[in-house]
Amino acid sequence: MAAPPEVTLQDLSGQWVMNKTLSDNVDPLLAMVGSPDHPIRGSKLRLRLLTTLKQGVGWLQRKLVGLATVTLSISQYKSEDSLTHIDIEVTATGGIKGTTEHRTLDWEVRGHKDQMFGEVKGQSRWIKLAELEDDTGDGFLKKAWLDEGEQYIQSSVTRVDGAWTSNQIWGFEEIQGIRYYVRHVVVRTKNDRKKARLVYDFKGMLTPNKPDEL
Repeated sequence: MAAPPEVTLQDLSGQWVMNKTLSDNVDPLLAMVGSPDHPIRGSKLRLRLLTTLKQGVGWLQRKLVGLATVTLSISQYKSEDSLTHIDIEVTATGGIKGTTEHRTLDWEVRGHKDQMFGEVKGQSRWIKLAELEDDTGDGFLKKAWLDEGEQYIQSSVTRVDGAWTSNQIWGFEEIQGIRYYVRHVVVRTKNDRKKARLVYDFKGMLTPNKPDEL
């Protein structure tokens, strides 16, 4: 479903479902990231699985993610100090455990423990495309956006052990004549880099909610 014109980056509040037909395959990105901390017993089996998991999210879990319907329930608001906050409840079908993300657009680094990705630290901010560093070689982070204002949202996440980094730019694109909320994602490790475009269908508004900051 198209994003209504009144829903912009200034307020993404609502329910969004990933459009798997229009989105790029996320499996190559998931293979690069993840947490190796899984309670697996048996020395040889455990060693083999941990070796695989250290390379990223396990094969079975990646396949489940590929089959699941992923929903973002977003609440966006400003605090008394005029900072923009974006709280996201991420849920998925197929028995995949969801997670909660709290972003403050001030570029301060904050820690977070994620079920799938482990211990990470992240930072988010408003940014103009002219100020954005894009070393993808084809302008992936900057291209295809609808011009709906000077600023976009940048979200950067790094695993605490430095195994990988993820850089995302959020905005809106017109795809097949329809306006969608889109994220351009680039994941890097020491020896590799993968990118994907994630496209979301708008499913409806949420009741305004301003949860307390932890």
